[in-house]
Amino acid sequence: MIEFIKGTFIIAGALLMLLASLGILRLPDLLTRMHATTKAAALGVILIMLAVAMHFAEVGVTARAVAIIIFILMTAPVAAHVIGRAGYFVGSKLWSGTVKDELRPNYDPLTHELKSGRETEANARREPKESDPS
Repeated sequence: MIEFIKGTFIIAGALLMLLASLGILRLPDLLTRMHATTKAAALGVILIMLAVAMHFAEVGVTARAVAIIIFILMTAPVAAHVIGRAGYFVGSKLWSGTVKDELRPNYDPLTHELKSGRETEANARREPKESDPS
């Protein structure tokens, strides 16, 4: 029974990693590619590490596998966020089917500065200035 579970974890992990690689090839822009690689590849590595821990069933190997899983869970989302944000800041084009760009009103492309949420809310609450009567 344990062999079946290990095999299932390895095959599922490999398929998720394959799905992540297909996402890199097929998805249209940087941000959607980052989403595919972060989610699918991280889960794929985690499943394979669980299979490794189950296969060897030694304290040292299991501790390393758990450490790798924790490391992947902590670093993959942060790295994807930083790479995606850097790509946005350098002007990576968004997919033409992108419906909403929530960062655009808060980002100044000349200074590369972000407005805080408070500044954005304050700007939204300001009353519009009356135009000059001409």
